[in-house]
Amino acid sequence: MAKAFFRLQKFLRRTQFLLFFLTAAYLMAGSLLLLQRTHLVIQQGSRGSSANQALPVLDGMAGVGIADPRTLQNPRPGPRLLVGMDALQEPALDQWHSPRWLVSRNSELRQLRRRWFHRFISDQEPMQTAGFKAMKHTAEHKGTYMGCFSDDSRERTLKGAVFYDLRRMTVSHCQEACAERAYTYAGLAYGAECYCGNKLPATSSKPEECNSECKGEKGSVCGGVNRLSVYRVEELRAGARRRRNVIYRGCFRAPENLTDTFPASLIQPNLTVEMCSEFCSKKEFPLAVIRGQECYCGYPTRRFSLHDGADGLLCSGMHNASSATEGKYCLVYQTPVQDTRCTDRKFLTTKSKVFVALSSFPGAGNTWARHLIEHATGYYTGSYYFDGALYNKGFKGEKDHWRSRRTICVKTHESGKTEIEMFDSAILLIRNPYKSLMAEFNRKYAGHLGYATDRNWKSKEWPDFVNSYASWWASHVLDWLKYGKRLLIVHYEDLKQSLIPKLKEMVEFLNMTVTEDRLLCVENNRDGNFKRSGAKQKDFEPFTQEMKDLINRYILTVDEALRGRNFTGLPREYVPR
Repeated sequence: MAKAFFRLQKFLRRTQFLLFFLTAAYLMAGSLLLLQRTHLVIQQGSRGSSANQALPVLDGMAGVGIADPRTLQNPRPGPRLLVGMDALQEPALDQWHSPRWLVSRNSELRQLRRRWFHRFISDQEPMQTAGFKAMKHTAEHKGTYMGCFSDDSRERTLKGAVFYDLRRMTVSHCQEACAERAYTYAGLAYGAECYCGNKLPATSSKPEECNSECKGEKGSVCGGVNRLSVYRVEELRAGARRRRNVIYRGCFRAPENLTDTFPASLIQPNLTVEMCSEFCSKKEFPLAVIRGQECYCGYPTRRFSLHDGADGLLCSGMHNASSATEGKYCLVYQTPVQDTRCTDRKFLTTKSKVFVALSSFPGAGNTWARHLIEHATGYYTGSYYFDGALYNKGFKGEKDHWRSRRTICVKTHESGKTEIEMFDSAILLIRNPYKSLMAEFNRKYAGHLGYATDRNWKSKEWPDFVNSYASWWASHVLDWLKYGKRLLIVHYEDLKQSLIPKLKEMVEFLNMTVTEDRLLCVENNRDGNFKRSGAKQKDFEPFTQEMKDLINRYILTVDEALRGRNFTGLPREYVPR
């Protein structure tokens, strides 16, 4: 009996092992099959889609950048998700009677973030040399391919202008961008970065080292790691030439020694604005200065800051160089060339000891402030969120973890005790709530640079949006005043009106020193790529009287709180409408 029992026990042990082995084999086979099918679906989807339709995009998400596969992206919710969510519902307007309305909106933010769609895309790996032959510099690219060159970020030759597009970069897109700004050469790197200039890089590389496929154009080369695919830009058509904007800056008193002030000059009989601008563009200078038949090229400097303009009558015929007053005054024009003295940026070499927030309500100009801070300090700013559209615009700190302390400050829209006390100090950016609400509504429906349609404004979603977000504007400021350890209050309107003094104050708060010339460069590039495009309605008033009464109560509450903490109150233009 004992022997039979032993045999049964031995059989069962073998059966258990066999079942375990078969189960493991089944799971492994299923996983491999799933991976293979996923790979095939991705390949078929990419073959059957155009460069601009690689993945299906929901309404309102076009233009949102693509994340690293290891990184979650936080696209903005589509129109159907913006309002009507339980987390964003507010009591009726007539129920607000005291600052008790101003509860923290962190729970709403968390609910909103949970509803944000997470989209992934696998990064294109550098192509093997064997597959490089399939990628040709085809005739579709109108410019002339000059070759593969080494790219040194510290001493970059093509530094006249820089563009990023992690999702849709193509050779043609880069060439057109450089041509519109009057550059001779366009260089592409990492499959997504575009650089412009008028001189070829000094060091050439092996052709196979430029092996990164363009993110927006399969089968085309867009440089490689520290390698540039360089093209000589084809001259634009006459119609496209007009897009090379030459902006009149005004009439100014000429410096005492123009030759010392401006590094390049030209004397030309019958000199015209176009001739001088073209000459300075080729020399890669952002300013063209005309005095009679003399053309000078340079930058805004302490000697010539462009802060004190003269009466236009002193420059007789200000748009006609030949009749401009010779001697004391000169005409100044902005060329299409970017001022590059402040465009170099990098991560902090050592971790920051002070964790600084750049906090604002959405729509208050946080992205613009980041642009100014990055160009003034030369260091990237981070973000509590990840926005692929901003990463594509060159905000490389978007992809860095917000707690890394490798960035000069971190963007956040959060409020509440826990979220605020994580930071050692903060720049609190405040904007007129009427403007902020409209800016955020525009962003939600048309991205960072567009405008919501008339249909959006007239829908029921707009009053619901105001009802929900207006109290958030107030509670955001009140929470930071209550829990913030060390604050610098900056009003968006003051920063816009007095850029250099306010920017100096922000830079000093970040314990950074910056030269006057660099600040003047920032001022010269003040807008960056962040002006909204499209038709803007004139004298547009989307706020009803009921909305105004609600918002004005919030404004008075915040103004009182600021003064109670010995800060300057809100600008007069805020109160009341």
